Amino acid sequence: MHYPDRAPNQRFRIEQYVQFLQDNGVHLEFSYLLGPQEDKLFYAPGNFFKKLGIVLRSWKKRKQDVRRAKNFDAVLIIRESIFIGPALFEKRLKKRGVKIIYDFDDAIWKLDVSRSNRWFGFLKFPAKTASIIRLADVVMAGNQYLADFALRYNKNVHIVPTTVDTNQFTGAEQTPQSPVIIGWSGSLTTIKHFDLALPVLRKIREKYGRQVRFKVIGHHAFRNEELDITGVAWTKTSEVPELREIHIGIMPLPDDEWAKGKCGLKGLVYMSLGIPTVMSPVGVNSEIIRHGQNGFLPKTEEEWLEVLSQLIENPELRKSIGEAGRKTAVERYSVLSQRERYLKILGE
Repeated sequence: MHYPDRAPNQRFRIEQYVQFLQDNGVHLEFSYLLGPQEDKLFYAPGNFFKKLGIVLRSWKKRKQDVRRAKNFDAVLIIRESIFIGPALFEKRLKKRGVKIIYDFDDAIWKLDVSRSNRWFGFLKFPAKTASIIRLADVVMAGNQYLADFALRYNKNVHIVPTTVDTNQFTGAEQTPQSPVIIGWSGSLTTIKHFDLALPVLRKIREKYGRQVRFKVIGHHAFRNEELDITGVAWTKTSEVPELREIHIGIMPLPDDEWAKGKCGLKGLVYMSLGIPTVMSPVGVNSEIIRHGQNGFLPKTEEEWLEVLSQLIENPELRKSIGEAGRKTAVERYSVLSQRERYLKILGE
């Protein structure tokens, strides 16, 4: 696990429930492997021996965690207990009779390694996902695609969607100002998905010129001189203000196995803020969005261009789609809508 407020899967699938769970008798103790400085080092290029030191310290910490696990009613594992190797610590927990709750929100049985750590790829052991699922007493999967995979190995599987705290993620009143800002929020590992939108964004620039601007949040080193994009670093305090500047939020995805496992978080964040959302019709996105009602699901480059053009030219459409998206997020994908179910699953 990463330190607090760092990893989206932790933030949106467990950390934002902590106070509610505690108020209802479920107390959590987190065991983080990476602090801020180690995290920065681990995901930067190079530094092989320093990274090896981080791995060895993480291994030692997990051995300690296994020894003290009997002091708890259950252990919640998010994605994996450690970022390399087989399901060794999970097997040790099971052997000691510890109850295991397993949560995952990506198709992590498929190998996906950051560019900075490609040489670590052979140590990832993505096949361990199935092993952990077999060992778990209960599995929480982020969508139906992930649940279908988990059901091959465990019958006690619950679909728990990734949610947003819609009391925190609230939209500012948007005015029909110029330029219209088309935005994307993500990270170093997902910036390759933003690249899929570049051909369409180039056509948008040709069509509308300086009436439209583009914004990338989360990858501070990203640059695209042709479209005049300079990436903005992500911080928890600036996240909502930065996102509120966006008039249209996009989530392009490839139609592959990894993308089918995504839980639509990027789009849900836009929707929670009342930002009209345009997503590729891949995986759970097609369950979240009703095309033309609470967002858009263009398939082809031509459809992307058409949808974005409609939103750019029509501020009233942006407003109505944004409001409908916000309603969907609150009713189906908010912390408030899922917290009792989350508590029930953990209680069982």
